[in-house]
Amino acid sequence: MHSFWKRFARNRQALFGLAILGCILIMAATAHLFFPTDPFSLAGQSMSPPGQNGFLLGSDSLGRDVAAGIAHGAKTSLLIGLVATLVAVLIGVIMGALAGYYGGIVDDLLMRTTEMFQTIPSFVFAILLVAIMKPSIESIVIAIAVVSWPAVARLVRGEFLSLRNREFVQACHTIGMSDVRIMLGEILPNCLSPIIVIGSLMVATAILIESGLAFLGLGDPNIMSWGFQVGAGRTLLRSAWWVCTFPGIAILLTVLAINLVGEGLNDALNPRLRERS
Repeated sequence: MHSFWKRFARNRQALFGLAILGCILIMAATAHLFFPTDPFSLAGQSMSPPGQNGFLLGSDSLGRDVAAGIAHGAKTSLLIGLVATLVAVLIGVIMGALAGYYGGIVDDLLMRTTEMFQTIPSFVFAILLVAIMKPSIESIVIAIAVVSWPAVARLVRGEFLSLRNREFVQACHTIGMSDVRIMLGEILPNCLSPIIVIGSLMVATAILIESGLAFLGLGDPNIMSWGFQVGAGRTLLRSAWWVCTFPGIAILLTVLAINLVGEGLNDALNPRLRERS
């Protein structure tokens, strides 16, 4: 673990991304302390510019505090990104592990299913799924997970294909270990590094998809999110630029920070890069 942090700390961009991500997490955790009221509450005069009438980042057309919306929306975006990624990684690991370990007809069946999902544009598929289900946090998480798992499945399949014939796996077969125990206890731990890296990058993609869905009015109408704020302010861009600009900057910084951390994890966990350093 010490050597991992040492390699990770060499990447200044990753440290910068980790610092930004830490600030966003702190903002999300303390949102109820600095903005105890409902972010949907009409807090005062509408269309107030930043710094006026008690609004740090201004207010929207209904008098809602933009800063409060950003702080509370951080919890929504991060929660959806993390939960959707965990579900997608779980599905992808199961599908990829079964396909790569057993091969043959199991591999063909699971990979053809994976390719079928990959032929459909991800965002369009997510819109379709949320439209079929009622817009809610649960439906958004399900939609993002459904469009995200194929990439994990193909990665895990490749790792299992390269490891299933190694000597340590053959030794496990020789001593009579079950397939489930071999997959979970012997092969999967050797695949965790690329899974962690792709999972970290998928969180950023999930946040972008959630923001896009909320921008189109397919988010949960009872929960504040950054995409909802950008969508609410898109018609006011000329007269009240701050309504959608600041939430957009929050999305940009969050996605940038997660991508920088993901690249840092790749540099620290990639054995080939480790050997060069």
